Amino acid sequence: MSGIMKSSLFFTKKVGSYSDGWGEVTGEDRTWEQSYRDRWAHDKIVRSTHGVNCTGSCSWQVYVKDGIVVWETQETDYPPTPAGVPNHEPRGCPRGASYSWYLYSASRVKHPLIRAELKAAWEDARKTMKPIEAWASIVENPQLRKSYTAARGLGGMVRTTWDEALEIIASANLYTIKKYGPDRISGFSPIPGYSMVSYGAGTRYLSLIGGALLSFYDWYCDLPPSSPQTWGEQTDVPESEAWYYSSYIIVWGTNISMTRSPDAHFLTEARYNGTKVVNVCPDYCEVTKDADWWIHPKQATDAALAMAVSHVIFKEFHYEHPDPYFTEYCRKLTDFPILVTMEPRADGRYTAGRTVRACDLGYKEPECNNPEWKTVVWDELSKAPAVAQGSMGYRWGQKEGQDLGKWNLHEVDGETGKAIKPQLTFLNDSDAVIDVEYPYFGGRERDGFPNNAMASDVMVRRVPAKRVPLNGQDVYVATVFDLFGSYLGVDRGLGGECAKSYADNIPFTPAWQEKITGVEAQYAITLAREFATAASKTQGRACVLMGAGVNQWFQTDNTYRSIINILLMCGTCGVPGGGWCHYV
Repeated sequence: MSGIMKSSLFFTKKVGSYSDGWGEVTGEDRTWEQSYRDRWAHDKIVRSTHGVNCTGSCSWQVYVKDGIVVWETQETDYPPTPAGVPNHEPRGCPRGASYSWYLYSASRVKHPLIRAELKAAWEDARKTMKPIEAWASIVENPQLRKSYTAARGLGGMVRTTWDEALEIIASANLYTIKKYGPDRISGFSPIPGYSMVSYGAGTRYLSLIGGALLSFYDWYCDLPPSSPQTWGEQTDVPESEAWYYSSYIIVWGTNISMTRSPDAHFLTEARYNGTKVVNVCPDYCEVTKDADWWIHPKQATDAALAMAVSHVIFKEFHYEHPDPYFTEYCRKLTDFPILVTMEPRADGRYTAGRTVRACDLGYKEPECNNPEWKTVVWDELSKAPAVAQGSMGYRWGQKEGQDLGKWNLHEVDGETGKAIKPQLTFLNDSDAVIDVEYPYFGGRERDGFPNNAMASDVMVRRVPAKRVPLNGQDVYVATVFDLFGSYLGVDRGLGGECAKSYADNIPFTPAWQEKITGVEAQYAITLAREFATAASKTQGRACVLMGAGVNQWFQTDNTYRSIINILLMCGTCGVPGGGWCHYV
């Protein structure tokens, strides 16, 4: 009988008494207690993390006995945060604490699996044919090919050997290369955060055979394409500690209370520190309970809400009462001052063309490095175009006496070295006010989604412009700032199609978005004012936490950039506690 079973035999323990029977002497076998001691016994402790599809990278102490993980505890030796800021530790979540169960789970795939129909076809073909011929006989036979492709999604996976699996893969690749060419093979390997060795192996293989290497994020859109489109890099966002520095946080499409368990405490601690938290999400998700305010637009309509917020911020904080901090930030650190060519149409109107570049001003190779990649602004000091230092053309091919060391954005003409002051708008000194056409997609009918049809699918806006000589011709140009303000439909006294009030159903007013998102116009106005006011008072310490709830919908690049516009107009990016924070 085991020690644990013996411990349950209560009435067999008495062996004597004392004090006239008031006391009792028992004989107990306490060896059963050893089973509990053995449960927590271990041979060694290993530091590790749970890196499979999780970027939390929490540090854990893994206790190992006889080569088996028996239990885990959170490590507590993270470097301390600055004084007055909560520490990162303890980092971890229930999923991590139970991760060792996954290691030894019966459902874990430990060997190759293949569809039974394909395995049967392959083994039959290999009886008489070489590998590549065998694969050709399968895929070029419509009945055989349909036998396994039609079974997809229905289960039916059976075990195979590594040798057979690798032979099939190699044969399929060689067959494709031979018949169609190597560039018809495309693929991606595990993310670097999961395993750099696995990522490097797959990447190297595809590169060596001449295949097309896809990003793993092309498949499931984990990281936002809006980031390289806007900044030229992939998701350079702050760590969660920065949330504590923020004065206003919008959680927009990310459920960090569930998906970022090790970091979520910073959101709660920020609220204790006085930060207001707003959750924008169609459903009442976990992070809603941690927010001060829940705004719930209809799914996939986030861009409409963001555009309405931009409309209010541009109108109140950039036109009616320009905020000094916002103005300087936008002038120095965004593309708002960059000049764009206006392309004339047969009807006398214009459309926005491309950015003006140094090559349009007469700069040429080799005297000027990369003139096609250096953007141009209007200099308030010289009243003339200038090549502002720090654009993409200054980033490579640097030479002594030309662009060497000219990496950063400075108020300097990178070609002449003269001080400049980029001008945001031509509102008060334009050569003409022109009609510019923009496409409007909000009127399209889509099943399950509301639309807001206008009289036309083309919006006509009035834009202040200057006439400048480019490549020997006088061309109208406008700043990105003026184009953006006109696109938003903000009334700046130029006439034409624009919103006289927020109640006008004109793209992109709060009233306009209400018909699409279901969010009351007043909520959009309040959100814009509160966020911009907080950013103004704290010099940019307001942020938006963004994630898969928005990013994994169609047109994610446009939706994300509509939110990024808000952050840039309020001078938040690059400020501790400000900017955009993408977390799945």
